[in-house]
Amino acid sequence: MKLFKSITLLLFLVVNYASFAQVKITGTVFDSQNLPIPGASISIKNSTNKYNGLTDNTGLFTINASSGTYTIEVRYLGFQPYKNTFEINDSPSFDIGTILLEEGTEQLQSVEVVGRARTDYNSDYSFSSTKVAIKNKELPQAVSTITKELMNDRQAFQIADAIKTSSSVTHTGFYNHFNIRGIIQAEDGQLINGLRTRQYYFLQPITSHIERAEVIKGPSSVTFSSVDPGGSVNLVTKKPLKEQRNEVSATAGSFGTLRATADFTGPLNESKTLLYRFNAAVQEARSFRDLVQNNQFLIAPSITFLPNTTTALNVEMIYSNGVGNLDRGQPLFGAINGEFDLNSTDISTNVGAANDFYGSKEFMIMSNFSKEITKNIGFNASYMKQTWEEDLAEHRVAGSAAVDIDGNSIPTLAELRYTERQQFWITDNYSAFINIDMEHDKITNKFLAGYDGSRWERTIGGASNGARRYRRIDGTATSFDPDAADQFETIDIDGITAPRPNVDHFDLANPNNTARETANYIISEFAIPANLTTSNGIYIQNQFKIGKFSALLNLRYDWYEDVFDYKSNNEQSFKNEAFIPRIGVTYEATDAISIYSSYVEGFQPQSNTVTLSPATESFFWGGSPASFDPLESNNIEFGAKGEFLGGKLTVNAAIYQITQKNLLQQDPNDESILTERGEQQSRGFEWDLNGYVLPNLQISASYAFIDAEIIEDDDPALIGERIGGAPEHSANLWGRYDFTHGTLRNIGVGLGMEYRGDRLSWYGDRLVLPEYTVFDAAVYYRPSGIDMQIALKLNNLLDETYWNGALNATRVFPGAPRNVLLTTTYKF
Repeated sequence: MKLFKSITLLLFLVVNYASFAQVKITGTVFDSQNLPIPGASISIKNSTNKYNGLTDNTGLFTINASSGTYTIEVRYLGFQPYKNTFEINDSPSFDIGTILLEEGTEQLQSVEVVGRARTDYNSDYSFSSTKVAIKNKELPQAVSTITKELMNDRQAFQIADAIKTSSSVTHTGFYNHFNIRGIIQAEDGQLINGLRTRQYYFLQPITSHIERAEVIKGPSSVTFSSVDPGGSVNLVTKKPLKEQRNEVSATAGSFGTLRATADFTGPLNESKTLLYRFNAAVQEARSFRDLVQNNQFLIAPSITFLPNTTTALNVEMIYSNGVGNLDRGQPLFGAINGEFDLNSTDISTNVGAANDFYGSKEFMIMSNFSKEITKNIGFNASYMKQTWEEDLAEHRVAGSAAVDIDGNSIPTLAELRYTERQQFWITDNYSAFINIDMEHDKITNKFLAGYDGSRWERTIGGASNGARRYRRIDGTATSFDPDAADQFETIDIDGITAPRPNVDHFDLANPNNTARETANYIISEFAIPANLTTSNGIYIQNQFKIGKFSALLNLRYDWYEDVFDYKSNNEQSFKNEAFIPRIGVTYEATDAISIYSSYVEGFQPQSNTVTLSPATESFFWGGSPASFDPLESNNIEFGAKGEFLGGKLTVNAAIYQITQKNLLQQDPNDESILTERGEQQSRGFEWDLNGYVLPNLQISASYAFIDAEIIEDDDPALIGERIGGAPEHSANLWGRYDFTHGTLRNIGVGLGMEYRGDRLSWYGDRLVLPEYTVFDAAVYYRPSGIDMQIALKLNNLLDETYWNGALNATRVFPGAPRNVLLTTTYKF
């Protein structure tokens, strides 16, 4: 009886297995030039089952399905969809063969509410630089794009690691500041989907929710109002897709790094009028730097509603919580015989204490509504609300070496200061425009008129309390004066009499990062004044095309107000206004190559209450606003753009000249006041290459030559000198090669290089940082039969010691030594 039951159970299992046996369905997707299409969306379905997949870098797809009759649908942006019906039996495998996709005639969405379907290093369009979709080769401006695929292959989990691949971009430290085309950024925050944010990114933001990062070269005030002359970084978030895609990943690596991400997207109803996307990430990571850590938590859900073909509504949220340390960089010994030694301290040296911390919270809601009123007329409106909160306690170098009782420097001792700071910022953005498109035979015209507004408020209740300088006998703390040495408390330092510091000195020769008792510090309390800045702009834009010629014309009028000590009896304000033009011309020299020229002006209102650059940092918290002239700039540019191999490879090159004047800086004759002075000029050449060189070889490469110099300044010694932070030569290379045959078929390899020529510190002592070349390498493994990848990445392969940048000799930012990351990604 038991034997009969066992046989019956076995037969039941066999029948069930047979009925649910999976057939391995394979095929390849190519374009009309017989080049593989990676990332094409594959859908196989019948009345009861549906299976989805994507093609790999060789155009191959593999889907496991039960036997039956199916309809296959293949989609890829820019190509006509492919549909066919086939029947599979109970055989172990079924090969559909080669599917050829024909070039599509569909137009790009006018505004970006649905996600990008491509899955390569290329992005052939941009919304941000002109408000509406425009092919990059038709845009008379250089835009470098770093896609999520390039970020993933390089395991660039932070913004700085991502955009350093762009030409003319150099990360100048541990913060979210960059040198673009030889010009240091002064604005805080970032552009998100073309809208302004305000926050300190002392903890580098992560990229798990970013579709692509766009580096828009030159001043873009005509589009974004107040932005930096060298260029702007616009982060485009991942939008919902019409196809179901799910992805999770986990990373472990050097310095205690642990990360996990999730990305889910697809339709919420059968008609695909309601789409969703959900991104989440968590990170715990320490550093090669003593005490430093960067822990992050992020969630970013979004919903897109497409009730019909003429209407779209997208709403998304970003919540980010970062906890770690504000890393002020490696301090050096004081100058010996007028020279600083980069190796006088270890690159891990940090003057912080174990009980220091830095926390920032960011919450953002964005919405976008677009409506096609008629076939030729459209309307678009966007809104962003952002809140940002900071909580800080830190020990940092006060700016000089310690001194003895005679005022002589003690090079191995760093004078410290202590700061506790809390503040809360609120930012609002409004944008609306109407576009009118007209087409007549060989003439097309796209007209746009709109309004932008932004509002930034630093709320009441902020404080920046601190302790610094030297202790007087009367119980106060002030700067040390050797002529009044008898009024200061004293200590003995290895037999040397010295004034007693308010915050104990840090011994650079014998570092100690223990928790420090702060209760005995003489604390100066300081309430951060509330501030309000408002910016409004109206603009018109016209792009017309006649044959192979096209032109882009813009005119914008901006008015700006800064209100100091907002909502108090001492409220003060000042205003700026400006007209901002842009003109650009493009000529399609061939079907693949276009050339362009452009002229654009920049406008950046300045105030000691809103502009936080290294030279103005000490004025940011107090004083009163002054009516400074705006930072004025212009950019003259000539360039060429090419698309080859059916658009799979793009090459962009440009020469330019940027001039900026009225820089807000400390007065060289009186450091207690600010003044707008000087003029700087940056000239250069740059080129970027991205895409498939071979069907299984993808490359991202760039080179830049920058001649950035000070051409006018109140300090004659600086005229003709290089601008701080800008290397003369820089280059980047990253390539991924996937083996397609033999025993290595599932293996891919990556190799990268980053070169930076020597640079000067941003300001102050003009410290020289040596040139460096760093190599990275990666190995990728994709098991058969499952959409999974295991990636092993080695950064700084040769363990080079190098420095990214420096503010001055007390804040030097070294690069990380050799480190490893292991990431497993699963798509389903």
